[in-house]
Amino acid sequence: MPQQQTSQQQTQPQQQVQASQPQFAGAGSTQADDVGTFNGGSYRVSHRDTNTILTVQLAIGCPFTAKPGAMIAMTPTITLKGTMKFSLKKALIGGDMTKSQYTGPGELLLAPASIGDITIIKLGGHEQWSVGKDAFLACTQGIVTEYKSQGVTKAMFSGEGLFVYKISGQGILWCTSFGAIIRKDKDEKYIIDNGHLVAWNCKYVLERVASGGIVSNMMAGEGLVCKFTGPGTVFMQTRNAQAFAAWLGANSANASM
Repeated sequence: MPQQQTSQQQTQPQQQVQASQPQFAGAGSTQADDVGTFNGGSYRVSHRDTNTILTVQLAIGCPFTAKPGAMIAMTPTITLKGTMKFSLKKALIGGDMTKSQYTGPGELLLAPASIGDITIIKLGGHEQWSVGKDAFLACTQGIVTEYKSQGVTKAMFSGEGLFVYKISGQGILWCTSFGAIIRKDKDEKYIIDNGHLVAWNCKYVLERVASGGIVSNMMAGEGLVCKFTGPGTVFMQTRNAQAFAAWLGANSANASM
């Protein structure tokens, strides 16, 4: 009996120490399908995390907007029309000047061009989101999409270009990523490497960071990070398209030698 009491007394402080330690909450993965409804239709996001597709069921007369070239398939009952909005700034930066307008009834399958995931952002009419020029996939009726400048400095070094999508209104927005998507809800400051941004609804500034005690070459876009200030939400992608392209080029050159 005395030995058992001694062992219990020894384990209790250990349990208290373990309980007092902060619990680590890392970046979680998303494997389950996202299923939901909207006014005039329903949706399912499946085949997560890198081969994700969006399946939409549209009722009679329900409109739906998507990025051109994103369609995999659709039933013949759906009507497809393309709309073009020309502006000088879109011509200069190579932005999307067209959108595909679908009208139900029927089933529609969409997927991004790159290997990645799809995330859902629901807007209630009182907030505004910034979305990278390559991240927009589709939206329901009631969502307003505009191209707006984010400033020359951010355009050069944030990895998102001079203009980004400004999303507002009321409805559902689907965004795509290169690689998996990570969501961060922050009330304080958070630093994200440039080139990994997908969508955000809080302010950020660009800062130079030291690497090995030496600040990297600013003109090369190295050593620059985006410091976000909450409250707000940021969606990030696990892969950088420019870095991946450079990796492919280097390995292709090595393979040909």
